Amino acid sequence: MTDLQMGLIGFGGVAVLGVLAYNKWQERKHRKMAEKLLSARQTDVLLDEPGSASSGGLANEGAPPGDQERIEPLLREHPDELREPDASAATQETASDASAAALAGRSASHAEAAAAAAAVASPTPAAGDRAEARDSPAPLCVLSPRIDYIAAIQVVEPIAGYRIREAQRATLTRLSKAVHWIGHNEDSHAWEPILEDSEHEYRHIRVGAQLVDRKGPLADRELSVFKVAMQEMATELMGLVELPAREQALQLAAQLDDFCAGVDIQIGVNVISQGQVFAGTKLRALAESTGMVMDSAGRFARCDDSGNVLYVLVNQEADEFSAESMKTLSTHGVTFLLDVPRVANGDRVLTQMFDLARRFAEALNGALVDDNRRPLSEAALDPIRQQVTQFQAAMAARELPAGGALAQRLFS
Repeated sequence: MTDLQMGLIGFGGVAVLGVLAYNKWQERKHRKMAEKLLSARQTDVLLDEPGSASSGGLANEGAPPGDQERIEPLLREHPDELREPDASAATQETASDASAAALAGRSASHAEAAAAAAAVASPTPAAGDRAEARDSPAPLCVLSPRIDYIAAIQVVEPIAGYRIREAQRATLTRLSKAVHWIGHNEDSHAWEPILEDSEHEYRHIRVGAQLVDRKGPLADRELSVFKVAMQEMATELMGLVELPAREQALQLAAQLDDFCAGVDIQIGVNVISQGQVFAGTKLRALAESTGMVMDSAGRFARCDDSGNVLYVLVNQEADEFSAESMKTLSTHGVTFLLDVPRVANGDRVLTQMFDLARRFAEALNGALVDDNRRPLSEAALDPIRQQVTQFQAAMAARELPAGGALAQRLFS
């Protein structure tokens, strides 16, 4: 073997050792960067609820007693079956949880690898940047820790909004609850909704699964699916994800659902015929003359200046209202409905609705009655008005004011 060959072999060995040493140094450096990202986090206005330690005690604070949920004859609850768990879903929950847990285990290991890879791509974001993003006021109409389970995702390199929304789309469509997305706009220093076709890029992302709606609380099985999806999305986007405790979220969902069930009522005022029928053309003329507008749900709606529905007029019979059917429609009665949790100043709106119903009864030569077909007077409305005030005060005490953005989402 010649001296040249020996020299080349020696040089090759030194090069290999150098590469191995460099890789070890890089691995150690990147691990430190990832640990820095995962170190004790700062206060997050979206994830950390002030006074959250006492949230459990507030679960039923101010909520009306269970035996007052329906006030005859005017208050109307939504059907109980909407809140009953699906038996078939319950039987499948154990198997689904097991598979979701397995996926979560795999995703956790992928997330660690993604953290190191993300550190290679770019230096660790400055702590000041993270604090600025966390402390910016968040749009509560889009996300709130009071009613959402929020995943906080941070990526090293900014990613376009449409790519963020596309990630895990197929998995998230399996959830029965609404999912909302917001990102921190580095230019305006404010949180904003991430639109499906947005090309604006974000590094700080929040994704929230709504904990409760009128169908009931978020199921454990669905929460597991959401957690796995968020872990896999963080891996896909080369970022890190922070998730709230699962048990605490499920407890909050159950407490919030109980509270909502206690204040979820509707008030109905009926106008019925006294022998003759009400013509659809006359009903439409009366409704439109008072500012009511026919909507796609087959009813006339009275809205405020912001477009929020105050109360609606519906047909007591099977046929819904439509522009075409009103020409030939006839009915023996109509009902004015007030959805208490979705309307601010419910006592005043109730008075307005009752006055309008009385005007309809006079114009149609009909009778104003309660659900038991008993004549309805102003005096009979007083205890109902007081009860509406009590319910809405309970919602305000829970920081879920009636008619507000959060109430609109919860009672949908």
